[in-house]
Amino acid sequence: MSAEATNPDAQSRRRGLPRIDLRRLGRAALLGPTSRDRLPDAIGHVAEAHRAHHPDADLAVLRRAYVLAETSHRGQFRKSGEPYITHPLAVTLILAELGAETTTLTASLLHDTVEDTEVTLDQVRAEFGEEVTYLVDGVTKLEKVDYGAAAEPETFRKMLVATGNDVRVMSIKLADRLHNMRTLGVMRPEKQARIAKVTRDVLIPLAERLGVQALKTELEDLVFAILHPEEYERTRALIAANSGYEDPLTTIADGVRAVLREAGISAEVLIRPRHFVSVHRVQLKRGELRGTDFGRLLVLVAEDADCYAVLGELHTCFTPVISEFKDFIAAPKFNLYQSLHTAVASSDGAVAEVLIRTHQMHRVAEAGVVALGNPYAGGGPGDGADPAADEREDPTRPGWLSRLLDWQQNAPDPDTFWSSLREELAQDREITVFCADGRTLGLPAGASCVDAAYAQHGEAAHRCIGARVNGRLATLSTVLSDGDTVQLLLAQDAASGPSPDWLDHARTPAARIAITGWLAAHPEGVKVPAAAPRPQVSVTTDRRSAANAVTDLPDATVRLAGCCTPVPPDAVTGFAVRGGAVTVHREECPAVARMTALGRARVGVRWGETAACRVTLVAEAFGRPRLLADLTEAIATAGAAIVSATVEPPSEQRVRHTYTLQLPDAAELPALMRVMRDVPGVYDVSRAQHPAAAG
Repeated sequence: MSAEATNPDAQSRRRGLPRIDLRRLGRAALLGPTSRDRLPDAIGHVAEAHRAHHPDADLAVLRRAYVLAETSHRGQFRKSGEPYITHPLAVTLILAELGAETTTLTASLLHDTVEDTEVTLDQVRAEFGEEVTYLVDGVTKLEKVDYGAAAEPETFRKMLVATGNDVRVMSIKLADRLHNMRTLGVMRPEKQARIAKVTRDVLIPLAERLGVQALKTELEDLVFAILHPEEYERTRALIAANSGYEDPLTTIADGVRAVLREAGISAEVLIRPRHFVSVHRVQLKRGELRGTDFGRLLVLVAEDADCYAVLGELHTCFTPVISEFKDFIAAPKFNLYQSLHTAVASSDGAVAEVLIRTHQMHRVAEAGVVALGNPYAGGGPGDGADPAADEREDPTRPGWLSRLLDWQQNAPDPDTFWSSLREELAQDREITVFCADGRTLGLPAGASCVDAAYAQHGEAAHRCIGARVNGRLATLSTVLSDGDTVQLLLAQDAASGPSPDWLDHARTPAARIAITGWLAAHPEGVKVPAAAPRPQVSVTTDRRSAANAVTDLPDATVRLAGCCTPVPPDAVTGFAVRGGAVTVHREECPAVARMTALGRARVGVRWGETAACRVTLVAEAFGRPRLLADLTEAIATAGAAIVSATVEPPSEQRVRHTYTLQLPDAAELPALMRVMRDVPGVYDVSRAQHPAAAG
């Protein structure tokens, strides 16, 4: 990684933001708390940034939070060698620069105390109240000793649930990750890559959705430097080379200022350099970069109407590039973003992209939900409400977050949640569709009627048989567009359910999880057609079953194949083997395809009346204490006998248990597998497949 990517001061100079001097603050922290009549020197930068946005802020609570944080972290050091207190100070300064209110900054100073020191949540509650406690608890990680490999996904699940009640939880987490990414150079390369990938897949999309562009863009550059170092270096070299030339945007900016001045429009015209990833994207789009591609013009005005006045003047006095025009004021993005986007060409042919917004829009564009302050002022936690209450109305909670909070409750295991979360966050655009009853649904772009059905009706959508889109009959696979009206048609038969091909049309995790769960709980019955020319053998589940008088092979011995361990009501087929025996396989067993390819004739078979069976199941789980004991207890409770069991050595915190089980009734197998899946830490239970010879 380049020095700039790992050096916070270099990053700060490029972004034009003041930056905390971590080494100097570390020395100040070691001096300990100061007298009660003034703020500690180490927190002066935070106070200065906070007062710039909130001139009347009461800094006394910040002083108390700093003293507790410094005292509790004293003696702890980061891998870089700096006192640990420099981290919460840097995180708090990031949030103060974005304009976060005092409660958020207080919680930010304390965000690692409960996780890494002897301070308890009860102590935080007694000293700082419920609101700060809720925020601190929301960003506190779950212990790996308790959750193993599931600790990271379950921590994010906990954090997102807390964010659903208070978006400031995620604001603190994003600032925390940004500072950790700035100082990631001290980690091993493989750990840098792992953290960068989670940042790319989860944190950056969350920053985008919460509208915190100032954090998102820097996180993107830091991830770019770690995961794509060669492309990063080429982009850095392009930016460095361009800095040696006169910026053509300067001339265009002067022209824009003159036009607006003559029109009597009060406006601030700035040149806004692109960050590294943005330059890289433009290069991929256009191939060769122009001098104006390294930045954009930003025009700031007082009122919404002024934005359109500026647009009119620009399109009158310059040549507009119509294909580049977008109105995000009349139709804001789902992350609160508002601006007019356009591009204009000057008389010499130079093309400049222009962003037009009010000062308030700019603040929200940079800081997102952080710029909205306390979302509960006038009727929330600040007035004594319980931040952890189940029923909280958060005016800043976007539709995508409500949707995420709904489906995460049904994610059966950490792996499903983690993969579904990444899929959800990979969606880069939302659409709004209207229901027949007047309600609206927020869905990701590309969502189908299947997604709308589960978003509107939950599990009742299992009975969906069709839809009307904009008044016309449509299939469930129909992809919806922004503004469509959809009416879902449900069958009256409660026993009806989804088809497996619904999964091909489901884009939202809520729909996919619900469909997968229903299909797993309702395995299809076996229907074996009669085959008159073939001899029939009655098969029981005893591995050494005697032959039956209803077959053309009355003396055949029937054996169940050990490679696929068929049990009722599996679809089965048989093959005659040496010695006059018939071996029975599941239809989908790989051995069936191999023997068929060799020209071996099949023997028609069916299940007899005897229901006992022996089966081999594989349970895959996250490693944790007592897992083996809990699984064997679950198996015994389900009435199955363990014939043998093996446990493979753990790999990446995951383990595989293989059980050969005797069931008194084959019909109990689906219920047994569900019981095993319900054991905490188990994320999959499947039938074993063993290699077998063709003969």
